[in-house]
Amino acid sequence: MADLVVMSASATDEEVERVVARITRMGFDVHLSRGREKTLIGIIGDTRQVNDEIFATMPGVLEVISILKEYKIASREFHPDDTVFEVEGLRIGGKEVCLIAGPCSIESKELLRETARHVRQAGANILRGGAFKPRTSPYAFLGLELEGLRILQEVKEEIGIPVVTEVLSPEEVEPVAKVADIVQVGARNMFNYRLLQRLGRCEKPVLLKRGFEAKLSELLASAEYVLKGGNSRVILCERGIRTFDDKFSRNTLDLSAVPILKRETHLPVFVDPSHGTGRRALVIPMARAALAAGADGIMVEVHPSPEEALSDGFQSLNLEEFDRLVKELRPLAALVGRTL
Repeated sequence: MADLVVMSASATDEEVERVVARITRMGFDVHLSRGREKTLIGIIGDTRQVNDEIFATMPGVLEVISILKEYKIASREFHPDDTVFEVEGLRIGGKEVCLIAGPCSIESKELLRETARHVRQAGANILRGGAFKPRTSPYAFLGLELEGLRILQEVKEEIGIPVVTEVLSPEEVEPVAKVADIVQVGARNMFNYRLLQRLGRCEKPVLLKRGFEAKLSELLASAEYVLKGGNSRVILCERGIRTFDDKFSRNTLDLSAVPILKRETHLPVFVDPSHGTGRRALVIPMARAALAAGADGIMVEVHPSPEEALSDGFQSLNLEEFDRLVKELRPLAALVGRTL
């Protein structure tokens, strides 16, 4: 089984092209990664019947590697360097820590505008706000849907801040992607493979949240669906998992996921301590811990009056608490060699 062809540092462009041509003639897709010292050619598809010797003897080939993982494109073997990409001038996955903030749900233009203006001035890079809201109870507030998208677009243009919002189905990808700078897949949709396949053809980055009962290997396999479709800009987000203890927190925030994912994959890793704990008092301490663990971004819910919020007010910071969050994160970011 051959999954990755490693070309030597002295390999010529012609030798690389010959290997690529041979892979495509066999009916596979190719993932090409050119590094400073060597070029990696990934073979995308079911490679169980592909003999390593087919490529091992070709000129310029240093070695052929088999990757025994369900997530190949997402793996460090395929892409040793960290993936870094820009969203409206912000380098996701780079030295700068991305801070996403905003209400769980878009309730009105006035509320979203007030929140956006405040978090932007305080230091947030991206505004979050849900237009389509999947809820456990069908009687809960399910979002303003298309009206919410319209409000999000208007506030985005007025405040001058990129936005992220959730998509629930393949049919909604197009209208959401017209507004969102980053398209979010929520925990409940991590296993929605039709949606993930559609997002593989989307031109916008995808923020993929871990399902609350999902293993990390399953999260990476879900990311693979998007990557395989051609969309290389995927952000992994740890947002808490369901355990036996629900008295003191809504979920258990698995911060060990951050260094594990940073080791296993080249993709940016974010943490959502709002959903991860479900308790306002825990959001700031766990955001600090996430940054110390190596997270590339923090995503929190913020509402001017959390006690009046139509959804998730119990885990939302108020405006003053968000200011404190930023104040506490900045020196910590500098301590770990990053900026905020």
